[in-house]
Amino acid sequence: MIHPHTELRFISTEIGYGVVATQFIPKGTITWAFDPLDQVFTPEKVSQLPSVFQKIVNTYTYRDNKGDFVLCWDHARFVNHSFRSNCISTAYNFELAVRDIYPGEELTDDYGYLNATEPFACLPEPGTTRTKVMPNDLLHFHGEWDMQIKEAFRYFNQVAQPLAELIETQYQEKVKQIAAGILEPDSILNCYYQPEKVALAV
Repeated sequence: MIHPHTELRFISTEIGYGVVATQFIPKGTITWAFDPLDQVFTPEKVSQLPSVFQKIVNTYTYRDNKGDFVLCWDHARFVNHSFRSNCISTAYNFELAVRDIYPGEELTDDYGYLNATEPFACLPEPGTTRTKVMPNDLLHFHGEWDMQIKEAFRYFNQVAQPLAELIETQYQEKVKQIAAGILEPDSILNCYYQPEKVALAV
């Protein structure tokens, strides 16, 4: 579920639609959390879908660390890419705002931590030399993202958390201790999907 203080808006002809903040969302806020209405498709299930639905899956899903495709039921699926994203995935099936997000500003993800199935070129952005999202970006940039997540967690208990009730039971105690400064956050590398290596015939 996407943060309640957001809405879907048309951004531009080039970009299409995006998710925009309707109120101030401070750093450290959960901006999205996996919930029971989100649909999870195994690769096998996707392959059995008619092509029209496969196209939707390829356009609007991300892959989890098992290689399954997750389709968000609400407008979270319209969150656009940025190499300097203001939201970052965590190892706890939710995302955090890693800087303050102001009314009228888009919520963005770096698709590099969403296990892209293949490389794709992106619009140029100031402040970065990256031009493509790669399937293995998590292997190269997790250290940078981990630092941002750790910094964002410092504010977790200081801001309103309307999505906190969606934190899955298995993560609740750990998140509580991380927010209290007792534990370090687990690396975002836990989100990485390692494709199975095809055995070579001898």
